[in-house]
Amino acid sequence: MPVSPEQMKALHKYDLTVLYALERLMQRYAWVPFDILKGATRLSESELTYRLGRLIEWDLARFDSVPYPGYALIFGGYDTIALQTLIKKGSVSALGPLIGVGKESEVYGALGLGPVVLKFHHVGQRSFQSARKERGYMPDGGHCPWIFASARSAEREYEALTLLSPEVSVPVPIDRSRHVVVMSEVQGVNLNRCILEEPRPVLDEILENVRLAYAKGVIHGDLSEYNIMHDGERVWLIDWPQWIETEHPNAGAILRRDIENVLKFFKKKYRIDYPTEEAVGVVVG
Repeated sequence: MPVSPEQMKALHKYDLTVLYALERLMQRYAWVPFDILKGATRLSESELTYRLGRLIEWDLARFDSVPYPGYALIFGGYDTIALQTLIKKGSVSALGPLIGVGKESEVYGALGLGPVVLKFHHVGQRSFQSARKERGYMPDGGHCPWIFASARSAEREYEALTLLSPEVSVPVPIDRSRHVVVMSEVQGVNLNRCILEEPRPVLDEILENVRLAYAKGVIHGDLSEYNIMHDGERVWLIDWPQWIETEHPNAGAILRRDIENVLKFFKKKYRIDYPTEEAVGVVVG
């Protein structure tokens, strides 16, 4: 989870100096050697040793001796410097409670100019392997630590929200730092936990939003009842890091899969039989 408010207040400028240096150097090193880090931070050996000890104790950094002795930024530290940046920019003033956990993210309530949501993209090693295969924006090879894969995932989601809002019913993008996206708060619950009194109009509204996104050149890529929310009046389409453009070679198959996922849910839970070809026709016109 992100660093606690108490730890955030206790961070010294030298602690942040080390975290920022680790972030820069991890673009070249999987594990940053002590001497390299010392040269980058310009801290004395004793000072750097002390700061690294604190950061490791607080689960913001990690040391390993394999394949060679070195230090790495981990998600706690990456969360910290992302939050520091957002606070300095005025996009976030207070971190609230954890409100959702996904396979590749954690979502927190927060305060900015009003209530906002912070989505921390945490692409882990197992999911990153599939991300390399399935997501065109991930590098095919070379050095790509999970923290930078997560930053790219957040960048993609922020890009999608910017393209779609406000015409499509998605959270409004407010800001982004590294792997953290700040967006407007969306009320309601996920569709899989809803009991809809009139499900057919909701299905029609979902397909209309998929159509509007398609008209803007965007296909969700991972649409299901788990990333559609309903607030009692309208639907919201969330979780966009896997979106693709309509010009993608597999766009037709991926769009069809998105639509079939939604139709299967409504058929199973509400006995609505909506032909796939008809739904695809509604979306692509």
